[in-house]
Amino acid sequence: MAKETMVTYLDNYLNKKIPDYELALDWDTRNHSFEIAFRIYGENKGQIEIDDADGVASEEEIIEFEDAILLVDPDKSKYDAEDYLAVIPYEGKKGMKKNELTAVVDYLKDVIDDGQSDLLDFLADDSDEAVFEMNWDDAVFKASIKPSDSSYLSYPSY
Repeated sequence: MAKETMVTYLDNYLNKKIPDYELALDWDTRNHSFEIAFRIYGENKGQIEIDDADGVASEEEIIEFEDAILLVDPDKSKYDAEDYLAVIPYEGKKGMKKNELTAVVDYLKDVIDDGQSDLLDFLADDSDEAVFEMNWDDAVFKASIKPSDSSYLSYPSY
C-alpha cells in the first residue's frame, strides 16, 4: 500500500467529514500549495439586490458564495493572503502533522456550517447594514488541534 501523503489524506478526510458541501481540492505542484475551495448557497427569496466585495450587484434567486483556504510551503509558495479565508503553512517536503491536517478539515467544516447559517440569516435580513462574511479564527483553529496523532504526512512526490 502506498504511503499516505498530505493530498491522499486530505482528499479522503474531506469527503468523509464534509460530504454535504461542494468542495474542490486543488494541488498546485508548481506553487507547492493545496487549495481547498468550497461553495455555499442561499435562497434569495425576496430577490434582494446584494453587492459582493467588488461592488457587483446581484438579484439572483440563488446566491452562491465561494471561498478557499490555502496550505503553503512558506519557502516556496507564492500567494496573496487577501485572496483566501486562511493561509496555513506546512513544513516543505516533511509535510504536515496528521493532527494538524485533521484540525484543518474539522475546523473548516465548522466554518462552512456557520457560514451557511450566516448566509441564510443575511438573506433574511432586509436592513442595509447587513453584512455577510466568512470568518476563520486562527486561535480557534490552533486550539482544535488534538495531541492524538502528531506523525507527519509528507508532501507528495510526483
